[in-house]
Amino acid sequence: MLRLVLPKGSLERATLQLFDDADLSVRRSSDVDYRGVVADPRVTDVTILRPQEIPRYVADGLFDVGITGRDWIEETASDVVTLAELHYSKATARPIRMVLAVAGDSPVESISDLPSGVRVHTEYPELTRRFFDRHGLDARITLSYGATEAKIPEIADAVVEITETGRALRAAGLRIVDTILVSHTELIANPAAHEDPARRKAMEQLRTLLTGALEARGRVLVKLNVDGASLDGVIAILPALKAPTVSELSGQDAYAVETVVAKSEINTLIPELVDAGATGIIELPISKIVH
Repeated sequence: MLRLVLPKGSLERATLQLFDDADLSVRRSSDVDYRGVVADPRVTDVTILRPQEIPRYVADGLFDVGITGRDWIEETASDVVTLAELHYSKATARPIRMVLAVAGDSPVESISDLPSGVRVHTEYPELTRRFFDRHGLDARITLSYGATEAKIPEIADAVVEITETGRALRAAGLRIVDTILVSHTELIANPAAHEDPARRKAMEQLRTLLTGALEARGRVLVKLNVDGASLDGVIAILPALKAPTVSELSGQDAYAVETVVAKSEINTLIPELVDAGATGIIELPISKIVH
C-alpha cells in the first residue's frame, strides 16, 4: 500500500534501528542494498536514498512516505505533509540549526552588517538565497561541496552551515551571527497519498508505531507491592507519565503499584522504594509507549 523512502548516510543506521524497535524491520540483501522490504501489509516496498533527494521525490509522488530533515524540505521547497517530528534520542536529541557564520575576528554582528556582494558558500544555496532576499541583501551565493567552514576568509566572507552545538564552527575559528532554520528529522507524506483515506490510515498507524518506539526509549516499567501504611510514601517517590496505577490486592491491606520511569533514575529509585516499604519490585523493559 505505501512506498517508503528512508535516508542513506548519517541517519541510515538510526532510522533502521528505529524501524526495528517499531517492529517494522527493514530487510535487505546486504548493508549496501538500496532496496528493502518490511514484513507488513501496509508497506509495499522500501528504497534508501540520500536525504537531500527525498522531499522532492515524495512531493512528486514517487513515494508515499519518507524520512528526511526539515533543512532539505526547505531547501527543495517541496510540498509535503509532515506526519511527525522524529527525535531519535529522547535523552540527547538536539535539533540541527542552520546558521550564518563569519570569521571569529569579523566586525559583523548581524546580517545587516554584511556588505552588498558578500561571498557566501553553502550546501543549501536555494534556502540561503531566499534568506538573503528576505533581508534585501545582494549576495554571491555559491554551492559548497563540503568543508564549508574552511573557506573563510580566502574563498568566502560568510558561510551558511548546519550545526548541533556550534563546536565545529568555533574550532574552525568561526562565529555564528544568525540562525536561519531549526531542523528536526521528519516523517513526511505525499499530499495526494495523504488525502486517500486508506493510505492515510496506514500512514497514521506507522506513525503511531514509530513515535511509540521513540517514546519508550530510555524508560522502564516498574512494578511493586506495598502495604497500606506505606502506600502514600511510595507514591510520593514515584515519577510517572501521568499517575501510578494502583490496584488493591485481594484480602489484605496491600496494593500493587506500577509506573513508567526513566531508566537513568532506576539505580537510585529502587533503593529509595525499598526504604519506603516497597517489596516485590520488578523492572521491565518497554518497547513502545502510545498515548
